[in-house]
Amino acid sequence: MEIERKFLVPCLPEGYDTHPFHQIEQAYLCTDPVVRIRQEDEDFCLTYKGKGLLSREEYTLPLTREAYAHLLPKADGSVLTKKRYFIPLDNSDHLTIELDVFEGRYAGLILAEVEFTTEEEALSFQPPKWFGRDVTFTREYQNSSLWMVVDAGGGVREGKGEEGVGYGCGASRAKPPETG
Repeated sequence: MEIERKFLVPCLPEGYDTHPFHQIEQAYLCTDPVVRIRQEDEDFCLTYKGKGLLSREEYTLPLTREAYAHLLPKADGSVLTKKRYFIPLDNSDHLTIELDVFEGRYAGLILAEVEFTTEEEALSFQPPKWFGRDVTFTREYQNSSLWMVVDAGGGVREGKGEEGVGYGCGASRAKPPETG
């Protein structure tokens, strides 16, 4: 079971790049249910995610490099690339901020995720001041939604995040799909 909160980050926090990180490339074979393939540094996996926003089932299976390369062209939409930094959360002995700094088509988009052991812990979480808007309960910033952000001509829509939150300190970047 995955239990997490997700936040937009308007500007990168000072010193973020001094923390360990992984280079990630991921693509989606299906979004209902979510079936994702991912390369994380030199490791490869296939992940199934159930329905849900705050908490949902998640199963991950290892892939070989060859299996990943075989599945990648079968994926729909854009391939997402990002660096994920692991920042220990102040005043916690077990929580870590996973800071995703997107690259490529989504350069400038910054999201922070924190995974929890219980829903109660997640709901009572007080984010650091440098976190922006809580997007946990919206689908627009789920990675499985971001890959679909293309216009009719095949390009990525341009814009800024809602409520004045820009992508990377005000830079105009790809905007996730609008949700009803």
